[in-house]
Amino acid sequence: MSPSPTPRTTADRWRRRTAAATATVLTCALATACGAGQDRDDAGSPAERVGVTDDTIKVGGHFPLTGVAAPGYSEIPSGHQAFYEFVNAAGGVNGRQIEFVAKDDAYNPTNTTQVTNELVLSDEIFGMVGGLGTPTHGAAIDFLNDEGVPDLFVSSGSRQWGETPEEYPMTFGWQPDYVIEGKVMGQWIAENMPDARVGLLLQDDDLGADGEAGVREFIDEQIVEVVSYTPSNTDIAPQLAQLQAADVDLVIGFSVPSFTALSQLVALRLGFDPQWMYTNVGSDPSLVGSLLATFSEGAVADGASLLDGVITTEYIPGVDAPEDPWVQLWQRVWDEHGEEGEPLTNYRIYGMSQAYTLVQALQAAGEDLTREGVVEALEEAGGDFEGPGLAPFRYSADSHLGLSGMRVVQLEGGVGQPLTPVLTSDLGDAEVTEDESAAGDAPPESGIPDVEPVG
Repeated sequence: MSPSPTPRTTADRWRRRTAAATATVLTCALATACGAGQDRDDAGSPAERVGVTDDTIKVGGHFPLTGVAAPGYSEIPSGHQAFYEFVNAAGGVNGRQIEFVAKDDAYNPTNTTQVTNELVLSDEIFGMVGGLGTPTHGAAIDFLNDEGVPDLFVSSGSRQWGETPEEYPMTFGWQPDYVIEGKVMGQWIAENMPDARVGLLLQDDDLGADGEAGVREFIDEQIVEVVSYTPSNTDIAPQLAQLQAADVDLVIGFSVPSFTALSQLVALRLGFDPQWMYTNVGSDPSLVGSLLATFSEGAVADGASLLDGVITTEYIPGVDAPEDPWVQLWQRVWDEHGEEGEPLTNYRIYGMSQAYTLVQALQAAGEDLTREGVVEALEEAGGDFEGPGLAPFRYSADSHLGLSGMRVVQLEGGVGQPLTPVLTSDLGDAEVTEDESAAGDAPPESGIPDVEPVG
């Protein structure tokens, strides 16, 4: 986990940014030319107009295109790209084509720092979108906020992306945070497995810490053992043996897909057979199934079947719901603009879903697009944005947290069978409640959102 940053106020941040922008303007006035700034629109300061021309909007993101976290996660930017091409083919946003630059950080925070610097200083993106990973994005958040770069829809459920907008005014989460996911899981266990001896398998960062915090709000006394792993060490046999020795009935894993697969293989070897419950980010049946087959060197031929009976959560419809109108839209987008010969996957759906939200934010910010303008648009209108999410967004001036809920499902044959209705909550002492507000939502016939500018 990254060390806690020194608290800063919004006024402090904007004071520094205003000073930097003023210095840039004075430098340009003293010189006869100002390089790249000459081609930008007149409205807004040069810093606010970076990445925007009359014809284009350039955004970027960091993703593990290689390395241990690449399986699945490397597909997310292809979903983004497909939806942006779909929107561009229809004229773009206010006549501007969206350009998307995805860079590989291999799920290594040191690399994330480097590629973020490249995206901001060399590629001159308007904003970051979908930067992936809790430990990785934690290495970029201070720089992006200090530079006044919109840091939109982080691909991680850490609450740090939206809990303190006064500290990180440019950063917004997107998916439900791990705290409320833990609360939803914990309430279900308390109601349905009140006598279970519970063990926790946690990634040793905010993924694990936030998930544990949420779970403990409901089943603190049921938790009898807690173990953690470091993503750089794939030997988790000692942790699984420790859970087995504690005689747990239920293991909750806040893990990424590779470690979900490893935990299943190690448990199989140990003869350890508890009820399993995994966070949404680590439970994609197709991906984990393929990882099981790969890691076992073919000994587990049908890895997906090992996940039958696993309990998890879902907050957007996926490929197991082909009749859902949102999934039908994503299939249409992928057929028209996806990578030839590659299938639609849940990770590509995730990327398209984030891209759909970005298009709404750009529309809400209006034709005179500035960095601060897109932040203000999200705070004012983002809570009402529509999309495939099963629950509403929480965006406001006081919260930059993303979707507010999900439902609990059990995997059978690769399909999530609902165990609960959609349940929503928030940080702190907010209760877990049923929410039907997004029920029946469907995309517009064109497949492209149409949001009125704010203000």
